[in-house]
Amino acid sequence: MNKEALFKSLDYVNHSREKRQEMATLILTNPHLIPHLLSIALTIDNPISCRACWVLEFTAKKQLDYLFPYLDSFTASLHKVHFDSAVRPMAKICEYLITSYFSQKKTATKKHLTNEHLERITANCFDWLIGDHKVAAQAYSMTCLLLLGRKYDWIYPELRMVLEQNYANGSAAYKARARMTLEKIK
Repeated sequence: MNKEALFKSLDYVNHSREKRQEMATLILTNPHLIPHLLSIALTIDNPISCRACWVLEFTAKKQLDYLFPYLDSFTASLHKVHFDSAVRPMAKICEYLITSYFSQKKTATKKHLTNEHLERITANCFDWLIGDHKVAAQAYSMTCLLLLGRKYDWIYPELRMVLEQNYANGSAAYKARARMTLEKIK
C-alpha cells in the first residue's frame, strides 16, 4: 500500500472505535506505512487528517515505539494541528509519550525523547490548555504538564496560574481535572 492508497482507505474510517481499530491493525502489521500516516495526519487543512490522527493514536497506544523514528517531525508539527478532532488524538499521543517517559519502568521512550521533544510537547500542552480547545485535549495536557513539572521547575507555577485563571469559566469536567491537578502540584 502506498500513501495514495492509504489516503483513500482513510476515507472509510469514521469515529467508531471499530473502524479506527481496524485501520490501526493494518498499520501495526505494516509499520512501513507510519511515515505515510503521519504525513497525512499533518496535512492539517484537510479534514482527512483527523482520521489519520485517530488511527495514529490507536497505533501509538499499541506500539508507541513505532513513532520513535518520527518524533522530530511529530513534535515539530504539533503546533500546526488545529481541527479539534485532530488535536485530541495528538494530545493523547503526547500523553502516551510523556507517561512512558516518566514511568518507573525502564522504557525505550526515555532514550528517544530528547529535551527538544519535551520542550515542544510542553509548549503545545500549554497552548492547548490556554487555547479554545475541548476539555479532552486540555485534560491530556494537564497530565503531561503535571509529569513534565518533575523535570522543569518553571512548569508548576505556570500551570497553577493557568488553571486558576481558567477555572471559573471551565466546564465541570475541566474543573474536576483542574482540581485534581492543583492538588498534586501543591
